[in-house]
Parts: sequence; structure tokens; C-alpha cells
Amino acid sequence: MPPFSSSTPNLTSRFRSSNKPKKRNSTKAYCLVQPILDLLSQGHLSHALSSLELLVRKGIRLPSRTLAQLLRHCGNSRSLREGKWVHLHLKVTGLKHPSTFLANHLINMYFKCGDDVEARKISKQRDRRKSISTEKKTLCDLKGSCGQDFPGSDYRPSDRKNWMAGLNPEKVHINKIVWPGTHDSATNKIGFPCITRPFAQCQSLSIYQQLVRGARVLDIRIQEDRRVCHGILLTYSVDVVISDVKKFLSETQSEIIILEIRTEFGHEDPPDFDKYLEERLGEFLIHQDDHVFGKTIAELLPKRVICIWKPRKSPQPKAGGPLWGSGHLKDNWIDTDLPSTKFDSNLKHLSEQAAVSSRKFFYRVENTVTPQADNPVLCVKPVTNRIHGYARLFITQCFSKGCADRLQILSTDFIDEDFVDACVGLTYARVEGKA
Repeated sequence: MPPFSSSTPNLTSRFRSSNKPKKRNSTKAYCLVQPILDLLSQGHLSHALSSLELLVRKGIRLPSRTLAQLLRHCGNSRSLREGKWVHLHLKVTGLKHPSTFLANHLINMYFKCGDDVEARKISKQRDRRKSISTEKKTLCDLKGSCGQDFPGSDYRPSDRKNWMAGLNPEKVHINKIVWPGTHDSATNKIGFPCITRPFAQCQSLSIYQQLVRGARVLDIRIQEDRRVCHGILLTYSVDVVISDVKKFLSETQSEIIILEIRTEFGHEDPPDFDKYLEERLGEFLIHQDDHVFGKTIAELLPKRVICIWKPRKSPQPKAGGPLWGSGHLKDNWIDTDLPSTKFDSNLKHLSEQAAVSSRKFFYRVENTVTPQADNPVLCVKPVTNRIHGYARLFITQCFSKGCADRLQILSTDFIDEDFVDACVGLTYARVEGKA
């Protein structure tokens, strides 16, 4: 910011001497803005900008139209340094992501001043924000016009911890279940709190708490030392996951869990991990068998865990063994932060699958969107919230598009009760022959 000087006709004295009426906001705005406009009209751009530091100290941001005029003058006079001062004023007064109106003026200013790189950067961010806003509105409008009613949508399990037991294990076939799952399940303590955790945390609950809430499909990523990870960020050992699973199993009698464990991209497989899983979960493991899909929960008991191990380089689990291979749980991952794009893509890929009654593998739809490196918003929660509340709408659209009979696993970030209830409700409708 330009330094204040008693010999410089800055606006400090004007602000101090202004009589600001307490009742009329328009007059107050005039006292802030008019001296700046007067200096601009006199060709004193630097002097007009000298007040910005004082305004920042007082927590005052100039009105958008005044900022636009400042940027226009900076561009017309090719004053890049002064233009950056105005841009900095926006950032430090809480407007890191300016409106389209101000973004356009920033882009024009940078182009006129010869900084094409910054102009294109702001242009890209502006267009991305417009796309996100448009797509959020698209889903909101779709929800308003189509509603969220589907067979079983009004069903609420009396006990989410034991919701499978509540549906009668003798009637519930594995291929009729709509499995509520969690994406990146073991990230509740990933990285460092308030530093790296917001960029990788997809769940706030422990594995045990997720299972109690109603989740029945877990997505675990590990590295070579058996620690859970998300990219380069680490958390607790997979032992914690297994212990939570076993604790839940010890407290319930008829709940089936799909436990997917895979080696994270960029990491090596932990040595002898298949043997480790068999040792820790052996008594609960449901052996790999295509007939499992047509069986009821009661027919599988007391075995209760379908464990899918997806190594990167190690041999896949053998057919008929206690572990299931990567081909038994499939999905079509779409890496985007655009909610409507992900929503439509999920519907498209689901519609291409066979009906669950004829499939010999599990197919997962992930009701999530992912932060992108080139977007200003990189924290998981505000990004995934763009689609988080539309699980019921997705099920409704599955019926509308004629692919509801293909829905099997639906996963989410930050799982909540309503998400679980939606999945359990559709399961109930299938079991009762209503869907």
C-alpha cells in the first residue's frame, strides 16, 4: 500500500473530518466513496489508493462499484502496481473470491497492464465458480421439481445399529440390499488437525461409530506399513479399523459388512497382508462364492464379513478363498468437483450395469465430489457438501430413469442418519416386494 504522508493529499483527514450521519447509510457510503471518486476525477490515482490501508485497518471494504472504478482507472493508465493494491484490498477484506462483476474488472485490468498470466488465472477461477453455482442450482431445481419420494422413502429403521436384523435376516437377500457405504472411511483422524486434515478428511466418525450409525460398506486405503492413508497423509494403523469392526460384530448378531481394503495409489502392498486379514477376521469371513449374492443373511450367518482385498502388485485372492478380489467390487470413479456433472455421470454409469439380480459382483455409486487442485476451495467438506444432500434425489432419479434395479452400494462422505435411512428404506421396499 502507498505510505501515508502529511504532504500527500490522502483521504485520512477527509475520513476523520467527515460528519457521518448515523441514520442514513447512503450518506455514510457517500462519505467513504466520494473523496476517492473526486481524486480519481482529478487524475490522482495513487492518492485515491492511499486510503486503502486505513480502510483495511478499520475493517471497511469499498463498495463494488467504487472498486470497479479504481480497477478501470488502473487498467486505463497501465498502473499494474496500483491495480495489485486494489486486488490485495479485496483479499484482505475477506473477498478472496470476488463476484463475477469484480472478477471481470480484475481480468480487464490485468490484461491491460500486460499481466496475462494473472488475468487468465482469475478468468479460470471465475468460470469455475460460475459452473459450480450453475450446477448447484441445477440439482436444487431438480429436487424442487421431482421431489424425493421413492418406494420405501418414508421408512425409518427403529435401530440403525441393527437395521439388517430389523428387516428379518431370513427375508433379506444379499442382492436386494442397498448398502450404505462411506468413502475414505478411516480418515477421521487423518493428518494434522486444522492444518492438513481439512484437505483429506472425508469422515468425522470412527469406523465403529459409522457402523453404529448404519454404514455397511467400508473403504480403507493403506500403505506398506499397514497404516491407513489418503494420498501422502497418514493416520492410524489398520489394526484400529479391524478392532472397531470386531467390536461392532461382537455387539450385533445379524449385520453383514463389506470391508474393502486396498493399497493406496503410489504405495507398495504391505507384506503378507492377506494372511494378516485371515488371521484377524478368519472366524467372520464369508468365503468367495458367486452363490452368496442370491443367499439371505440368515443363510450366511454366523459368517458376517465380505472382505475385498485389492493389492496393487501382489497376487489377487484365490477363487473360493476367504478373501474376495478386486473384480468383486467395481465402480466408475469420476474425479470432479461439479455436483450435477457427478450426479449425471453416476446415473449414466449405473444405467449401463446389469440388474443386481443377475450380477456376480458389487457395484458402487459414490455420492461425492472431490476438491480439484486448480480450484480455490480445496477443503473436502465444503466441496462434497455440494452433492451430499442429494442421495434421496439420486434414488428418485434411478426410478425415473429405469435403473433402480441396478443400485446396490451408495457411498458418501460424512455419513449421516438420513443417508442411511434412504438406503435402508429402499432395501425394505425391495424385501417387501414394493420396488
